[in-house]
Amino acid sequence: MTRGTGAPRVRIEEWTADDIDLLHRLNTPVMTEHLGGPETEAQVAARHARYLALDGPGRMFRVVLAADGTDTAAETGPGAADGGPAGRAGEAVVGSVGYWELTWRGERAYETGWGVLPEFQGRGIAAAAAREVIAVARAEGRHRALYAFPSVAHAASNAVCRKAGFGFQEECEIEYPKGRLMRANNWRVVLD
Repeated sequence: MTRGTGAPRVRIEEWTADDIDLLHRLNTPVMTEHLGGPETEAQVAARHARYLALDGPGRMFRVVLAADGTDTAAETGPGAADGGPAGRAGEAVVGSVGYWELTWRGERAYETGWGVLPEFQGRGIAAAAAREVIAVARAEGRHRALYAFPSVAHAASNAVCRKAGFGFQEECEIEYPKGRLMRANNWRVVLD
């Protein structure tokens, strides 16, 4: 997919066993500030296993940023898996994005989430990756809606929702992580 001038060139690739290192890089106090803090080693291993098991009712991806300005999504398409965890020459694996099933207010739907490593933040990468995930979930045709629930205090993730095309629904309370209530903004994009 070609983006407008100045948009980051990203593609999303299926999560693999090699992406455990990326998950560790995303599990820092800075990256998890609005998510209840870093997970233990056992929790990271369990999360990685869940990501690897997603197939059908959701998918997890690593986010790859092209360094040469080419539109990597146009070359390989969303979810392409060539190039390995480091991507092709001159590319960088910069984060993760995915979607999974949930039931929200009686509606079976998808939820999405993302993380971009601090040194790559502020460039529009998360919004570009979220748009890629929207396209993949839409093409799947399983659910009518995709939701995101960033903390009300997380301005950057709320901005990602706006930039990626989500519509604000309401402020709400969700349980995340398990056993902890969090004030979140409910964002929704219609998939059909």
